[in-house]
Amino acid sequence: MKNIINTYILPVILGATLTTTSCSHFEEMNIDPNNIDVVVPNSLMNPLLYDMGTFSSNRNYDFTWQLMQVGFPYPATATGVHRYDITPTAGNGTWNNSYNWLRSIREMEAAAIAVDQPVYQAIAKTLQAYSVGMLTDAFGDVPFSEAIKLDEGISTPKFDEQPEIYRVLIDGLEEANDIYASTDSEMSGGDILFNNNKENWRKFNNALLMRLLLRASKRTEMNSYDRLKQMIDDQTKYPVFESNAEAAILKINGLSPFEYAWNRRQDYTLTITKAEFFVDMLNDYEDPRRPFFMSEANSIPPGTNLGYKGIPAAHDPAATFNFTPSIPNPDLMIPATLGTVIHEIIMPYAEVEFIKSEVYLHFGDLENAEEAYKKGTIAGITQWVGISSPGETYFDNPLTAFNGTLERIMNQKYLALYMCDYQQWFEYRRTGFPVLPKTEYMLHGGEMPKRFMYHDRLSITNPENYKIASDKLEHGDSPLSRVWWEK
Repeated sequence: MKNIINTYILPVILGATLTTTSCSHFEEMNIDPNNIDVVVPNSLMNPLLYDMGTFSSNRNYDFTWQLMQVGFPYPATATGVHRYDITPTAGNGTWNNSYNWLRSIREMEAAAIAVDQPVYQAIAKTLQAYSVGMLTDAFGDVPFSEAIKLDEGISTPKFDEQPEIYRVLIDGLEEANDIYASTDSEMSGGDILFNNNKENWRKFNNALLMRLLLRASKRTEMNSYDRLKQMIDDQTKYPVFESNAEAAILKINGLSPFEYAWNRRQDYTLTITKAEFFVDMLNDYEDPRRPFFMSEANSIPPGTNLGYKGIPAAHDPAATFNFTPSIPNPDLMIPATLGTVIHEIIMPYAEVEFIKSEVYLHFGDLENAEEAYKKGTIAGITQWVGISSPGETYFDNPLTAFNGTLERIMNQKYLALYMCDYQQWFEYRRTGFPVLPKTEYMLHGGEMPKRFMYHDRLSITNPENYKIASDKLEHGDSPLSRVWWEK
């Protein structure tokens, strides 16, 4: 029966863009026992946030690591994501999860209106920007305005164009910022992200606004850098994260119902190796994150410690290596002792500082660009449990000292976005940094994939709108078709 559901029923639901009621683990937490017929907005938050944090960690590990030469399966077959082999179903999970989240977010917003709790209307807009922003950056045009509306008779929703989606998300974040600032509505119940701190929710909201504006900075009609500069110069109106303690980082202890993203330690390390590019960058920087991110390599036969050493991504499938390379350190994400707190990154404080650094650089303000670069770099190091700040000595290295280039900023941003969903990939597509080595074993002439292909059942369940959306893409429904903000 399960296979029948997965093969036939689920794709039909996806044709309507997941318009059914919430999945079971959400349903269990959505009901106020004192008012069985009324959904309480705060009861939707924790399962939603937990799903987002778990997804972020898993997808960075499963997918982004390979594209961005952080780590990859080994032994490596002739194909694989690190060789830019993007299958038609590679984005199915992202599609499914995003619309599950959107459904719950809309339920939260409707419930907040019904019970007159504006703060949860604001939170719904914040989480919508996070989830739909990721969805559209991964696919391009997607159903949005007509999504999740089967009860209104819409079973084949249109695909909204990405510029319009961005406009709605950005407007929603602006509206949410005003709500957070003006409402007397207070949060109640549990909040595993910010512990009911409304000001930190506001800072998360505005950090996402900065992310979306920067992501669209190539589009001159967005006037992104001027808008970002206005935000930076008016932190009373637009407060953002000022420390790791305020960042959107889930503290997970592995105890039910908030278990670690991996069931067993070996699931995190089995058949995975660290990539040479990532390891060499950390070695060149003498970076204190190395022992927290990975093991040390060893000779074959074992006996000689080789320090931190990876193998090249997208190497010759027939290649052999005379050493055992570094593998992920499971203590970072699934400690041996259950109950040990780990961090799952939804949006880091470091990202905010790197956005500021890039904006200052754009306007030629090198002094402030350097200050923000250093803050972002240190935050990216210390956002992990147990890693102390190396202080100013970290920047004595000529390779880590600020040199007034976008590449230097983006290299550190790449490291700070470790385990953060697809953000390394999105930022590479926007900037071309870090400069990744290419090999002859990569598909598409070594051209970085630009997007996921649409869910593989949409051509059957929503064929007309699928065709309209695919025809707008420069190479059709292909991983090589750029989305709006890349052009």
